[in-house]
Amino acid sequence: MKRTVSTLLFSSAILASVLAAAEPPLPGGLSGDKPSASGPALPSGLSLPNGAATEPTLPAGLGDDNAFSSTAAHYSPFSLHGFAETRIGQRLHDDELQRNTSIGEGRVQLSLDYTGDKVTANVTGDFLFDDVQRDESVQLDRGRGPFDLREAWIQTPVNRHLDIKAGRQILTWGVGDLLFINDLFPKDWNSFFSGRDTEYLKAPSDALKLAFYFEPANLDVVYVPEFDSDRFIDGRRISFYNPLIGDHSGRDMPVNPDFPHGRELAVRLYKNLAGAELAFYGYDGYWKSPNGFDPFKGQNTFPELRVWGASLRGTLGKGIASGEVGYYDSREDRSGDDPLINNSESRLLLAYEQELVPNLTGGLQYYVERLEDYDNYRDNLPTGMPQRDKYRQLLSSRLTWLTHNQNVTWSLFVYYSPTDEDWYARPKVSWKASDQLLLETGINSFGGSEETTFFGQFEEASNLYAAIRYSF
Repeated sequence: MKRTVSTLLFSSAILASVLAAAEPPLPGGLSGDKPSASGPALPSGLSLPNGAATEPTLPAGLGDDNAFSSTAAHYSPFSLHGFAETRIGQRLHDDELQRNTSIGEGRVQLSLDYTGDKVTANVTGDFLFDDVQRDESVQLDRGRGPFDLREAWIQTPVNRHLDIKAGRQILTWGVGDLLFINDLFPKDWNSFFSGRDTEYLKAPSDALKLAFYFEPANLDVVYVPEFDSDRFIDGRRISFYNPLIGDHSGRDMPVNPDFPHGRELAVRLYKNLAGAELAFYGYDGYWKSPNGFDPFKGQNTFPELRVWGASLRGTLGKGIASGEVGYYDSREDRSGDDPLINNSESRLLLAYEQELVPNLTGGLQYYVERLEDYDNYRDNLPTGMPQRDKYRQLLSSRLTWLTHNQNVTWSLFVYYSPTDEDWYARPKVSWKASDQLLLETGINSFGGSEETTFFGQFEEASNLYAAIRYSF
């Protein structure tokens, strides 16, 4: 509750700052000296005919001072837009720990933008009726309840080398397509697996972002004063395999972890080299999901984490190739002998995408995790707890096809792990019926040979969904 109130107060302060700012500058051509009483000089060749008593009538808005005042009065630095949406979904398998309705909600998003001479700002909020979790109170830091504050930030350039952006904001970096290594900003896995729009995979951060621009390279620094976790799978909406009890946990036993109160720091140094973007990353904070466990408190925890990595992205042949690496330093278990805390990991991603034929785009990704100190992990694993492989490999593919004058989008995204022998498929069709109206239907389908693997544990969460969205 304290975190929720703090966020609301911070958002109110941002709005107050914007409203108290100096009046916006007039559009180009509406400031400076007053127009001459005789009107603008005529171009060569358009002089008045001999004997003409008056000059030609000026265009509307260029006649007198009152016209300028009228035009300026209609200019506003504020703009309001948003959408209204209904989204419903049904599980494809029975889950005795969950309702058969996978998603059932009405949503209205309102977004207010301010664009001034030196300051830009945005406040975006979602008003939500959620039939699956209808009794939740508002928790802005967890994304629960009938209101979700998506963004509330203010941005201003300090000089030509530095921009500052402060407040609640959506942050992302890295080169993966729905796979993340150095992007340690919060994700909402409940939204992603339940059939909400893909934009809701990214959860907001309450952060200060400094963007430095220099000739050798650019530098982004993101400071989060209080840790923002993932909106992780906790059993309230989607059941998961709980190794501590050797069975699935759901609404009957939701995860209530011990959240740390420390800060997070993320940096990115990047530069374009011969048409390719090279980037280096650093992160200091915590594992984004509660992958640790404190036996004395009886609660899941977020162990301390430090990550170093790099990425490269550029053209190759007719498409775009990219690669990303990262080392996850699990600071509370560097020896790897504590079975209740994640071991350190090395991660690698290789990807390629191109247009196969007009309006059909394809992409492939290969991803691998290497568990460090594997012998110590295996030797200290409690009896009965499922054992991870030293290497977890994952292949993904995306196909996107545009038809009907590009108003209909057919897409298929598939994850498959040859080591875990599990998979996750996301087929989807969307139709842009008009500039305002969008209709969509899709499936989230999980499967695997074992219920203990990452995708295999969610087999009973497979669902079919449909949505109607009206934008304004």
